[in-house]
Amino acid sequence: MQTVGAAWWVEIVTDSPRCTYYFGPFASATEAEQHKGGYVEDLVQEGAQGIKLSIKRCKPHKLTIDDEQEMPTRSAAAFG
Repeated sequence: MQTVGAAWWVEIVTDSPRCTYYFGPFASATEAEQHKGGYVEDLVQEGAQGIKLSIKRCKPHKLTIDDEQEMPTRSAAAFG
């Protein structure tokens, strides 16, 4: 991944619902670090569980990725 020109983002992945969220952009990792608590608090209030957070330089194409909708559905026979 190319990070030249990429801003800093707070990436939050939750187990329930299975989603990835990007909050930003920020000019520095320090600025992103200062804001992360509010995003986590909002997700907790919405009932999110299994929250994992990282701060990274990237260029997200979508700010919210619903992993449950974007993953292929497995048939019951696959679990058999």
